[in-house]
Amino acid sequence: MTKPAQPLSKELEFPTELVTLPSTGYFYPSDNSLASGKVRIKYMTAREEDILTSKNLINKGIVLDELLKALIIDNGDGQPINMDDLLLGDKNAILISARILGYGPEYEFEINDPTTGEKTKDSVDLNQLSTNEVNFSEYTKGSNEFIFELPVSKKTLGFKILTHKDEKEIDIELKKMKKFTKATGIEHDITTRMKRAIISIDGDSEKNSINKFVDTQFLAQDSRAFRTHLKNIAPDVDLSYNYTSPDGTETEVQVPMTVSFFWPSS
Repeated sequence: MTKPAQPLSKELEFPTELVTLPSTGYFYPSDNSLASGKVRIKYMTAREEDILTSKNLINKGIVLDELLKALIIDNGDGQPINMDDLLLGDKNAILISARILGYGPEYEFEINDPTTGEKTKDSVDLNQLSTNEVNFSEYTKGSNEFIFELPVSKKTLGFKILTHKDEKEIDIELKKMKKFTKATGIEHDITTRMKRAIISIDGDSEKNSINKFVDTQFLAQDSRAFRTHLKNIAPDVDLSYNYTSPDGTETEVQVPMTVSFFWPSS
């Protein structure tokens, strides 16, 4: 995921690291600096720990955004990047690399044992995480637009892989819906994300048409198939690993991105 540490350059007063993005830059337009497929970040310092422990930033939910702003230098070729353009899988890779550089690759966390249901501690070596395999040759270089035919309704969806900008706007929308969520007990995370990812239905790109389809016509089987397809083609870090229960049973689980990821106990 990352290359060996680079020595201090003549231009910079701090060591940096080149992070290879899971997307390899393939889905960014050629004139976007992220098309290089790399991002150069600096090592975390006490200044970044100030960011991580700032209650104001934590309460606003923007602490990791501010951390990335402080750490990202350029695209490896001296060109600045726009964080909003980052595909979510690429952003995840940068965060994981930053965590490794800041606190090391050993990540300890709590999970619920799949066999007993009881909470237990486990750990993984973040350096051992791999990226999802994507056959880039099947898709158009420089384009973040895709087509998927739903297996049941046979409707054709145009969609995109979500970016950091999309994620911010989704978070804002979900916060606005909180009062309705409290009243009904129903969370709208899945439908809100799908409305953002889908860009057309049978060629109709009107937002009202997309919203109505997701809210009233999206069959559960089609929804599940679409979300599985989207996950399979989106370049990202594979957070799955084999957990071994005390009785020796192995289960594939997801590495939880808990608060201790960037705030390890001290």
